[in-house]
Amino acid sequence: MNEQRRSGATAGERLSRLLALVPYLLARPGARVEDVAREFGISEDQLVKDLKLIWFCGLPGYLPGDLIEVDIEGGHIHVSNAETISRPLRLGADEATALLVALRALAEVPGLRDRDALHRIIAKLERAAGDAAEASHHVRVEVEAEERVVATVQTALAERRRVHLTYYVPGRDETTERDVDPMRLVLEGGRSYLEGWCHRAEAVRLFRVDRVVSIDLLDEPAQVPRDAEPINLDAGLFQPSPTDLLVTLELAPPARWVAEYYPCESVEELGEGRLRVRLRTPEPGWITRLALRLGDNGRVVDPPELVARVRQTAAAALAAYERTG
Repeated sequence: MNEQRRSGATAGERLSRLLALVPYLLARPGARVEDVAREFGISEDQLVKDLKLIWFCGLPGYLPGDLIEVDIEGGHIHVSNAETISRPLRLGADEATALLVALRALAEVPGLRDRDALHRIIAKLERAAGDAAEASHHVRVEVEAEERVVATVQTALAERRRVHLTYYVPGRDETTERDVDPMRLVLEGGRSYLEGWCHRAEAVRLFRVDRVVSIDLLDEPAQVPRDAEPINLDAGLFQPSPTDLLVTLELAPPARWVAEYYPCESVEELGEGRLRVRLRTPEPGWITRLALRLGDNGRVVDPPELVARVRQTAAAALAAYERTG
């Protein structure tokens, strides 16, 4: 799954990438393979495959002099005979609208640094988008961040003080009490998170701001251990641990989205559009809820204790439904 995501699996996604790749390389003669792959969020192998495909593209006639020339030597890329598509693609009206709406939502996040710089970017994009920018003024996104929570965390960060959280954990459907030494506020996937050293878990944890039931600023100084590292979010927010429970699911075609939505250790094609996926989770309870949600389109096949738990939960739910029916 991760490789599918990194490669840009659909033909439409790949075409968009190729159309952006050519002007990018024309403007950067000799760009390194590893740098370009990182910039486009794909693997180096996938980039080479894309470049080989570009070799066969060009103007009608498709004689040697009509085709784009690509040369990779010593890890450096040179593209020529592609001046007809040397200008980067312009944003479509829907793309410009979506980008402006997202930037304005970001600008409303309490405690955001460099807000002026963000407003300058929005103004430049509005000028470039022209009439397409008008539609974005009619769309508003409410950012979920609780102002009081964010303000308290900002104070704690500035004064290096500990906070006490009453925090809701949906995976266990319970409210917990914990002391946290704040490290930073992050915005990921349109939601705000407090990252800090949790004294209950004795580890760095992320706390979703809208799940903070209450927060109190304590008089105790924050004491984040020197070896505590911020969580790397480059690969996404949810990164399973090797010690988490390994679960195997078999998915029918309508449930293939699971392999795209959740980080999987392996994805195996079973034929007729069916998949077998393996993923890790620290909370088996959500796998049970996922299995019930999928119904006939998905089933847990391993580990045995989780299979039994899903069956018991499904049977209890069915019995309750029959009693109320």
